[in-house]
Amino acid sequence: MIKDFIRGFAALFQVHPRLALFPLAAVATSGFGQTFYVSIFGEELRVAFNLSHTFYGGLYSGATLVGALLLLRLGSLVDTWSLGRAVNLAVGLLALGCLLIGLAPGAWVLFVGFVLIRFAGQGFVAHLGMTAAARYFAAHRGKAVALGAMGIPLAEALLPAVAVMLMLRGDWRWPWLAAAVVLPLLILPLLRGLSRETPPLVRPAAGDQAGPRQYTRAEALRDRGFYLLLPAVMATPFVVTAMLFHQSAVAIIRGWSLELLAGAFVAFAAGHFLSLVVAGPLVDRVGSRRSLPLSLLPMSLGLLLLAGFAGAWVLFCYLPLLGTSIGLATTAGGTIWADRYGVLHLGAIRSLVHAAVIAATAAAPILAGLLLDSGLGVTVLALTMAVYSLASAGLAWLAPAPGGRLG
Repeated sequence: MIKDFIRGFAALFQVHPRLALFPLAAVATSGFGQTFYVSIFGEELRVAFNLSHTFYGGLYSGATLVGALLLLRLGSLVDTWSLGRAVNLAVGLLALGCLLIGLAPGAWVLFVGFVLIRFAGQGFVAHLGMTAAARYFAAHRGKAVALGAMGIPLAEALLPAVAVMLMLRGDWRWPWLAAAVVLPLLILPLLRGLSRETPPLVRPAAGDQAGPRQYTRAEALRDRGFYLLLPAVMATPFVVTAMLFHQSAVAIIRGWSLELLAGAFVAFAAGHFLSLVVAGPLVDRVGSRRSLPLSLLPMSLGLLLLAGFAGAWVLFCYLPLLGTSIGLATTAGGTIWADRYGVLHLGAIRSLVHAAVIAATAAAPILAGLLLDSGLGVTVLALTMAVYSLASAGLAWLAPAPGGRLG
């Protein structure tokens, strides 16, 4: 088993040795624009600019939505630009966003900085990494996407710790200014070096019917199956964002200590990482079409446990099951569009999906907060999320092969 696992991932480096590491490095770089990193500075930013909790949350959600719209408009550049040129744009804008946050004199400059890091970080550079993984490793697509997705736990392990260390020696601006220097001087040359051996895309000649069908974004949007699969791809980021954003409130309602919560997050991280290890070979073996609905079952089980029981043991089952679904769903969702629609227009199709996911993660904390504020409690919140997850899995399971058109 272990030998098969090592042999499977080693095959990636036999195909494109440098490029195999590009998705991992690109997704890790996106950490500078991810919520887990920005959340470290929440209280400092709020106090520094005299912002209420509501205004600060609205500022961040608004920037996230603008970033999603920019990705929808510019994400298809990865289909027409060289990977190195696209990396220049992504890292340049990410560094500029970090610089604006680090030097921001007021809330509106902070907003522009948020827009840039959410678009270029959470959006564009992660989009480049996952598109490259799905596009250039056809025979090992699941393993390539899983390896790329490991960039998130890698960033989670490194970036917050470094940021806190810098803040202890200065103030909240130091990590942002340091990022504005490190990104162009170190990260950009690394990503460009890893993307140097990118093979050219083979574009079929007019009338050439050989090879798999290559769908455009417009054709994908006319496919009924796209709308049956999209809720399942959105389910894990939506549910996990909603639940983790309000996890402290959930712990207080259930009477769980913050120390207990911190310990359970270790199990959450372990479930996330281990599922990524398993997910790549699994998706390559059984296919993304079958793996996607199955990937939502651990999360659904965890939510049902949270809804039905209040003991402290639930925390150590519910959070690892969420982490397991993250790894499985990220891999299956990252490969399914290339498997279904081909790779020629993959950047345009994935940018649309990624923009929808970003919009969903912007709305998730608000919708979950409304359920909690209405007095319905944790049970109703968890049941609502479980029903959505199971319904999304059912829709994905029913999705027909591409070709069924709307209208």
